[in-house]
Amino acid sequence: MTTVKFSELELSPELQQAVAEMGFENASPIQSEAIPHLLLGRDVIGQAQTGTGKTAAFGIPMIEKIDVNAKGVQGLVLCPTRELAVQVSEEIKKLAKFKKGVFVSAIFGGDSMERQIRDLKKGVQIVVGTPGRVIDHIERGTFKLNNLKMITLDEADEMLDMGFREDIESVLEQMPEERQMVLFSATMSKPIMAIANRFQNEPKLVKVVKNELTATNIEQVYFDVKPKAKMEVMTRLIDFYQLKLMLVFCNTKAKVDDVVENLLLRGYSAEGLHGDMRQQARTNVMTKFRGGSTSILVATDVAARGIDVDDVDAVINFDVPLDEEYYVHRIGRTGRAGKSGRAFTLIVGGERNRLRDVMSFTKVKIEKGVIPTFSDIVGIKKARFIEQVQETIQAGNLEMFDDVMQNLTHAGFEPNAIASALVKMSMNLQQSEFGNEDLDGEFDRQQRNSNRGSYGDRGGYGDRGGSSYGNRGSYGDRGGSRDSRGGSSFGGRDGGRERDSRGAGSSYGNREAGNRFADRGPRTDNEGRTFKKGAEAGMARIVINVGRNERVTPSHIVGAIAGEAGVPGSAIGHIDLQDKITFVDVPKDMASRIVKAMDGNTIKGLKVVVK
Repeated sequence: MTTVKFSELELSPELQQAVAEMGFENASPIQSEAIPHLLLGRDVIGQAQTGTGKTAAFGIPMIEKIDVNAKGVQGLVLCPTRELAVQVSEEIKKLAKFKKGVFVSAIFGGDSMERQIRDLKKGVQIVVGTPGRVIDHIERGTFKLNNLKMITLDEADEMLDMGFREDIESVLEQMPEERQMVLFSATMSKPIMAIANRFQNEPKLVKVVKNELTATNIEQVYFDVKPKAKMEVMTRLIDFYQLKLMLVFCNTKAKVDDVVENLLLRGYSAEGLHGDMRQQARTNVMTKFRGGSTSILVATDVAARGIDVDDVDAVINFDVPLDEEYYVHRIGRTGRAGKSGRAFTLIVGGERNRLRDVMSFTKVKIEKGVIPTFSDIVGIKKARFIEQVQETIQAGNLEMFDDVMQNLTHAGFEPNAIASALVKMSMNLQQSEFGNEDLDGEFDRQQRNSNRGSYGDRGGYGDRGGSSYGNRGSYGDRGGSRDSRGGSSFGGRDGGRERDSRGAGSSYGNREAGNRFADRGPRTDNEGRTFKKGAEAGMARIVINVGRNERVTPSHIVGAIAGEAGVPGSAIGHIDLQDKITFVDVPKDMASRIVKAMDGNTIKGLKVVVK
């Protein structure tokens, strides 16, 4: 895909000035291809992921189309999460800086409704929002679509996976006939193409191929470790590479809280980010991370949408992502703006298979790393301490501290002992319960004993036909619950409908089929799926008092159970969706936990009874 300079694009002087001030000279591949088509008024489908510059790709043409003399919303961007809506709105504001009279507002659940209504009444021309909150404003009459010139669905696949399909279609059905529609998605599944075919007019497809998505300036390494040794290995990597600013990704909200607590106990500056947090708390966390007062941000995938920080030294996958595409999203947050970055992945047990999926998907061989020893860490910290002492001595102004050494020597301590004690206090080092040989995973120990060769030599990471890969039907080993729909209720429009993974399904290879319940046996819902009655062996059946009459779909059920009960979506069995009730097969050992977590909770804003 060819690229051009922004100066070669037919942009207004105001946009050229804004782009120059933001430091952009060359348009990214997606910008080079999409902007000319959008400026001509064509509908566009853009297949691109985080970090490719897609916000400017649709934001620049949207700003150019705004009539500053007309009030009312003329441009609308729908985003899956609050964080992404805020990021996109801020980016568009920067692009619109020199185009006087263009006003941009972000509207999303968890934020002040009064503030949003006030902005809309003032006459903002561009709105960036989440589908649920946009629908709320439309129903209130505070948001009118009659002046809309351009609408963009940003990360459309994420919105569909999070159960927003009906809301999106409701908005699109109310758009004026004469308008331009842009759709950006990382994947082109059947549901995505169904929306494009229904609502777009001969769209132009613009695609960034995979080998352009995986950054070459990012060092990618994995470490095979004991389950209980993950924290020890991660902190050794932080100390060994002297990482200053990093993102740590976990698959569940509970794991985020656990990792943050352990990092704080070990003396690291860490904050967590996940769907259970209120918007103000999220904002505070991101402010501290961007400002550098927090060096480690631990987050779930969906909660991390919208994080745009250029100087991240490394991304650490504490858990291997449940979806290969999330790996690309994660590592794309380091090595930005031409800088180098690091991506470390910690694997245990069944995560080895998921890592192989990642390598097959990205077409990149991720090398196995060597875990730093405790002696390595001591050596690194000693060297850094010596540098700091030298710098402090050279800076001078030490006279006021002379009496400290005198007092200690008068107390009978030798100068060498005093210096060693100060070094020990400064480095805050403590030997853990793990010996260096106790950190490696079971796989590595067996491999050493049998001398079978390295992980990457077992038949090729792209070959799934071996015995360890064969029957992946339900990917039951992909443990970990999903960070589900943060906020007060599932489907509640102010609750933020985020879910920290792709929807439940058989295997990720079936994503293109658009049927995310393909391996769960025959059953039927209002989208044409067929459902089988009768719980299988090892499963228990629960009943929920909502069904098709409430416009509930299997994705709503899976998302609610995964988020509230902390159950992997992959563990949920048959779903029998009827008019007024829904039967769901769940693992017997999880049934009571699910009933307790779900009973009295909400799905699509409706309080449910679960038995």
